Amino acid sequence: MKAIRIEVYGRVQGVYFRAHTQTKARELGINGTVQNARDGSVMIFAEGQENGLQKLIEWCKKGPILASVTKVEVHECAVNGYSSFEIIK
Repeated sequence: MKAIRIEVYGRVQGVYFRAHTQTKARELGINGTVQNARDGSVMIFAEGQENGLQKLIEWCKKGPILASVTKVEVHECAVNGYSSFEIIK
């Protein structure tokens, strides 16, 4: 298992992007969290198999239809042992 932090920038804040991220992560078997960050980005902590994580990163670069992603940063981080994928408000 691997863990990453994904920071997504652009017109992405709000429940729309976070809900679609949650749906995609669950579809890929990824556990973790997604939340709005104070700087206007969305922060995702994701844990899972490398193949699923790579698919999540690629999805984040496009985002759901109404999002406008300008930049995605990915950083490896420590595994926390999440048991599901949740939206943090």
